[in-house]
This record gives sequence, structure tokens and C-alpha cells, in this order.
Amino acid sequence: MTEQKEANRPLRIAIVGAGPAGIYAADALMKSDADVSIDLFERMPAPFGLIRYGVAPDHPRIKGIVTALHKVLDKEQVRLLGNIDYGTDITLSDLRRFYDAVIFSTGANADRALPITGIDLDGSYGAADFVSWYDGHPDVPRTWPLDAEKVAVLGVGNVALDVARVLAKTGDELLPTEIPPNVYEGLKQNKALEVHVFGRRGPAQAKFTPLELRELDHSPTIEVIVDPEDIDYDEGSEAARRHSKQVDMVANTLEQWAIRDQGERPHKLFLHFFESPAEILGSDGKVVGLRTERTQLDGTGNVKGTGTFREWDVQAIYRAVGYLSQNISELPFDDQAGVIPNEAGRVLIDENADGPARYLPGTYVTGWIKRGPVGLIGHTKGDANETVACLIDDSANFGAAESPEPEAVLEFLEGRGIPFTTWAGWYRLDAHERSLGEPEGRERVKVVEREDMLRASEPNKV
Repeated sequence: MTEQKEANRPLRIAIVGAGPAGIYAADALMKSDADVSIDLFERMPAPFGLIRYGVAPDHPRIKGIVTALHKVLDKEQVRLLGNIDYGTDITLSDLRRFYDAVIFSTGANADRALPITGIDLDGSYGAADFVSWYDGHPDVPRTWPLDAEKVAVLGVGNVALDVARVLAKTGDELLPTEIPPNVYEGLKQNKALEVHVFGRRGPAQAKFTPLELRELDHSPTIEVIVDPEDIDYDEGSEAARRHSKQVDMVANTLEQWAIRDQGERPHKLFLHFFESPAEILGSDGKVVGLRTERTQLDGTGNVKGTGTFREWDVQAIYRAVGYLSQNISELPFDDQAGVIPNEAGRVLIDENADGPARYLPGTYVTGWIKRGPVGLIGHTKGDANETVACLIDDSANFGAAESPEPEAVLEFLEGRGIPFTTWAGWYRLDAHERSLGEPEGRERVKVVEREDMLRASEPNKV
């Protein structure tokens, strides 16, 4: 019998990452039969991860997920400890002193590489960096170069559409959202008149959702244009449409846009298919164009090159070809897949060794660090349930934490002089941001500077 059972105390769990994946894991733990006490560690002073720093500001319906996450963090079994950088402020070895098990839900916040010539030119950007800027992330520059009149976005997922839509909208269109003043001022200076979105395959292989696609056409300043020659399907594409209502809805929308007359809205947003990025063209170290190779369907829904190339006049390029998780200290990492090797959430060591799998004791993963950056936010619920089921099954064999008292970790952080934030602090920051927006009739104005966030999170400091 372990010390945990003998002491008749709750199972102490640390979750590293207080985005949706981490909060869903906390919820799953509380819904299990186990008696649990959970601390959520977050690198930012505020919780909610991707919802706060990865969702476009003009998508309040997605940000509405925060309401459900709020209810989880309101539970007495959960404690938020923000502004704590895992690997610097606290390590896995430290966490093992205070907790019986640790779940990592650190997500994916870097841009996946695109290995084509010219990718490093001035004017070539990663979508994740741009998203962080317009979402007011405290750790990125406060300004963004928006002097290109013609812009390319590489990729046909929801992030690509977010980037294209923000680039094509006016600053005044986005002002009613929560964007901070520096982002509004930057977008007011945006010179983009044409935004070109490029997909390597066809309409039936696009990864964006029907709702996200249709939202492009809602702006009074954006004319969405699809070339009729890009509407093409093979046997594999038709099968995809038959088997997925979403795929069929996307294809139908694109077909309708391809046959309509072009309107007079000032900003043009072109959706190009069957164009594979081959090279970013440069002059004097700066982007001056994009070369693509025309592709064609091969019968299976995949494409092959035709050997026909085209050059596009653009002065800035954003790659939105996927997010990538970053290595986590003291844990194994699969650089190719961008995940921590795991089996149903249990962290694997010696994955390829002969004999039964070996796991890192009391260590688990959930969300994108577990399965890669695919799927929608809600899909992380299933990840969390699977991981938590494994953790509960293993709990009888956990080695007892040395100092499981809830106060022990707080004393450790205070002893290191780490200015951590709490759930009560979030309520104060939330109220402060709402007060900033109220005079302008906005729901909130996001605070950007880390020090300002910390100050607003403390009692009587604003």
C-alpha cells in the first residue's frame, strides 16, 4: 500500500499547461472516482492558452469556450499557478517532490518548417508568429510590418484563413474586438489590397471548416474570388465528398463562389487550388514574388506536379502549414512527429526496445503534445479522457510524493522569488481588461505587457 493511500489524502496531480487540453484533463480527473487535488501550471500570467493567444479576435463564438473552461477552474479541487515557466522556474524533478503524477499539456506554438528556397527572406513569415502578434502575446514584438500591397498565404487550413482574413480586413473592422491598441494601430497602417491563399491540392482536400470558409464572405470589405479552373475532382475527391458532409459543404461553397460575378469590395482575397509553392523569389534579401508549380489530381485525391510553373507578384508570404510542438526538458521527444512519445498518454521510454513497453513513471501527456497539432479544440476532450483513464489505472502504483501538502509548492515558488499568478488574479485581470473596453463599448481590451498583466492580477495594484 502506498503512502498516498495510508495518509488518506487526495491524489496530488500537476498539469503543465493551462490551455483547453490541460483544463479538460483537470475536468476529467474531477469526474473520475478518484479523490484529487490539482495544480495547473501556466507559462503565461493568464490561463486558456490557445483560446487567448491562438484564436482570431473576430471569432468570439470560439472564445465562448472560455465559459465552459471557467467552470472547471472555479472548482475547489483546482488551483491555477500562472507566470511559471516549466524548465526554468520549475523542473520535472521539482514537481515529483510535490505531486504523485504530472500531465503535460503544453500544446504547439511554433511554425512547422517549409523547406523551399527563399523561406528565410525578409518578408517571409510564420503564421504562428503573426497570430501571436495580433492576439497580443506578451513575448512577441509590439509592431508588425504590414507594408505589402500583395500578400500570399501558404496553406488551406483554418489558421491560413484566419491569417488571410485579418490581413484583408481593415483595422476599423477589427476594432470592436479585444485587440490591444498596438495591434489596432498596426492594422490601420496595413497596405494589403490583395491576399492570395494557395493550396497544393484541390477543393475536396482543403482542411478548413465550412463555417470558417463562409465567414470570409461576411466582411463588407473583402471580395472572395475562386478561379473556375480550380474546381476539379477525381474519384478520390468524390469519395471524400460522399463520406464527409463537411467536405461536401466546403466544395459547394467554393463552387458557388467560382461561378458568381466579381463584386466591387475593395480588398480581394483569392483562393487558389492546385498550386504547390516551389520557391520564394527575392531581391536584395526581400520577398518579391512566389513561384508555384501547377498540380493535378492523380485519381486518389492526391496530386502530382505538371511541370508548369507560374510566378506571382507578392511582397510578403505567410506560411500556415501547421504548428509544431517544442521539446520539453527532462522528457523524450520525437523531433519528426513533434510529440512526446506516448501510448494512450503514458510517456514512453525505449519505445523501440525489444520486450514490453517501458513508461516514465507517473508522467503523462494530453492534447497536441500527445497527438500532434491536428483537429479542433473540442477534440482534446477525448485525449484528456484517455490519458486520465490511464493515470487512474496506474495510481495505485505511484511512488509517494515527498511533500504533497498544497502549501509546500507555494513555499518553493515564493522561496525562488517567482511572481506567480492565481485564479483569483485572473478574475482581477479579467475585470481590468473589461474596464478598459467599457468606455469604447467593447467587451474587453486585452493587456499585452507581462508586467502590466502581473500588476493587474495583484490585489489593489491597478
